Amino acid sequence: MYAAGADTDSAWGDSSARKSYPDGRPVATLRLNAFDAIPIIRHGSGPNRCDYLGAREAICFQASGTYYLYYDGAGPTGWRACLATSTDLHHWNLKGPVLNLGAPGEDDAGTATSPWTVFDSPWWHMFYVGSRTTTPPPNRIPAVPYFTLAARSRHPGGPWIKQRNVVPFRTRPGTYYADTASPGQIVRQGNEYLMFFSAAAYHGKQLKRTLSIARTKDLDGAWLLDPEPILPPDQQIENSALYFEPSNSTWFLFTNHIGIDDGGEYTDSIWVYWSKNLETWDAEKRAVVLDRTNCPWSSRCIGMPSVVKVKKRLTLFYDASTTTLSNNMGRDIGLAWLQLPLSPPSRTV
Repeated sequence: MYAAGADTDSAWGDSSARKSYPDGRPVATLRLNAFDAIPIIRHGSGPNRCDYLGAREAICFQASGTYYLYYDGAGPTGWRACLATSTDLHHWNLKGPVLNLGAPGEDDAGTATSPWTVFDSPWWHMFYVGSRTTTPPPNRIPAVPYFTLAARSRHPGGPWIKQRNVVPFRTRPGTYYADTASPGQIVRQGNEYLMFFSAAAYHGKQLKRTLSIARTKDLDGAWLLDPEPILPPDQQIENSALYFEPSNSTWFLFTNHIGIDDGGEYTDSIWVYWSKNLETWDAEKRAVVLDRTNCPWSSRCIGMPSVVKVKKRLTLFYDASTTTLSNNMGRDIGLAWLQLPLSPPSRTV
């Protein structure tokens, strides 16, 4: 979700050529380069100042010829899910927030953001991030624990009705998802839905982040969380985006990586993992997709990916910052491309 403890200025290190991190977390030594990385939505462009402090966590999908892009807008009352639509990926109609914050004490009193959607006729189901608290104003960055909450609509653009009686899943003390259990991309497999959710738990003072699978046959019911994550928590990754390449029967899992330097933790790049089996992943099969070396408008941070196939290319949505700050504020939404078909990379960084 948001890189904790990264709200300070720090030196501009070169993470793309990094051989190690100060705390020993793994690096990626292969590259699967995205190209033509450009900004498409600048923060402050949304109506009623809904994103004047930042635009983050772009989640895009296509339905009936329209692209629906949900992103986190940092506005006057806090971080809320906002919507932009397009028919060509270049011109965007910014519609503003689609979710209200909950009442004090509710699980989404602090934020209602990062919504992943799935269609199961006649309903569109939304699973979004909630938190009870935030950092102080004006930034109001959502604070852990993060929860997965539900809403639904008859239309992919809303209006969305929160399902207060639905509890998809929660954080659980003593587990790898003790402090974060936030939603990710959903894939239908047979009569079951698999959600690749973000999980995190504190180990001492360090938050260890990873991805795991939640399962359900009822989108209006509870989800069962796998007892172990799909990748080790020392990978320090969060947020999921999946693409299946039919030419070689390979799944590609895009995620944002959390780096660290003298200034603290921050989202330094987008990584990809690949596997022939949707439910089995090898931590050694990973590569850098996007960082400052192939995103010329980013001065430091690169955040959360989502992907959409468009003809012979895979569109990669992400957020990035034009400043050298390590924090979560002042981000813009970007777009890059990967040529199809995708193949596992062999070129080293």
